[in-house]
Amino acid sequence: MWKLVVGFVIFAALALYVISKAGDKVDMSGEKHGGDTTAHEPAPAAAPK
Repeated sequence: MWKLVVGFVIFAALALYVISKAGDKVDMSGEKHGGDTTAHEPAPAAAPK
């Protein structure tokens, strides 16, 4: 039982450390759909002249 508590404390400390290092760059809003996505698609090719 004590191993479970120690594991949880270590996991929580690691999570808090990662969140504190990332600052405001962490996006915890989940999946994105629709216009609010930031798609990384290549630009469409120019039409031949």
